[in-house]
Amino acid sequence: MAGLSLDQPLPFIFGILGNIISFMVFLSPIPTFYRIYRKKSTEGFQSVPYVVALSSCMLLIYYALVKTNAILLITINSFGCFIETAYITIYLIYATKKARVFCIQIFVLLNVVAFAAIVLLTRLAFTGPDRVTVVGWICVGFSLCVFAAPLSIIRLVIRTKSVEFMPFYLSFFLTLNAIAWFGYGFFTKDLYVELPNVLGFVFGVAQMVVYILYKNKKKRKDAAVAAVPEHRVKIAELSSAPASELQVSLEEKDQNKRSTEASQDTDKNEAADEEGPDISAV
Repeated sequence: MAGLSLDQPLPFIFGILGNIISFMVFLSPIPTFYRIYRKKSTEGFQSVPYVVALSSCMLLIYYALVKTNAILLITINSFGCFIETAYITIYLIYATKKARVFCIQIFVLLNVVAFAAIVLLTRLAFTGPDRVTVVGWICVGFSLCVFAAPLSIIRLVIRTKSVEFMPFYLSFFLTLNAIAWFGYGFFTKDLYVELPNVLGFVFGVAQMVVYILYKNKKKRKDAAVAAVPEHRVKIAELSSAPASELQVSLEEKDQNKRSTEASQDTDKNEAADEEGPDISAV
């Protein structure tokens, strides 16, 4: 097979390298899903990147079967289908009802309805090289979505100034993955593998830059708060209290002061009665 021919060492090397790095890409969200399992909550994590990744894997397997002699695409994307399905299953178990419904809707739309329609249309309406071309361009579109899907997290990072829900290693391995598969597409003259990985490299670099810019924002903010003297913090807390609470606090203080003064006057009168009349005044 052309994909494994040692007569063409560069496509073989880049294909194997692409398989290895793609394997790491597929495994990189494991810490995220371990956190979901440990906390029994999906928190702010999104399901869209994993649903789109599964769609892309399914389409690339179909493309490899249509094109033939692309065993390196079949091997890694078969594993991708397995691991992405596992991620989606875990997400559905621990997601809120609203997030679960949305995930199921996207899954059915992309991985059932859209995939079935693509297979049916290309099998009935196209043959030979035309079918390869159509399926190839569809794969380009979905591959771009895989690289761009994590970009939805960038807006959350910028808004919250926190990278808590942006997995850095996923962006890092996506960038390396784009380089490897670009080389494979370039040396096999496969435009449909080569093209999306150009933008994939750009998207991956952009995500890592955003991560670097915002990874220390929360730490600096926490350090600034810790550096404020305690009495200033107390004043700030007091000034931020509702007006009604401040009024009640002042009234209670005033009432306590009057009670203390009345108690002191009573004690003085009682002491004077015990001493008796002042004889020297007569």
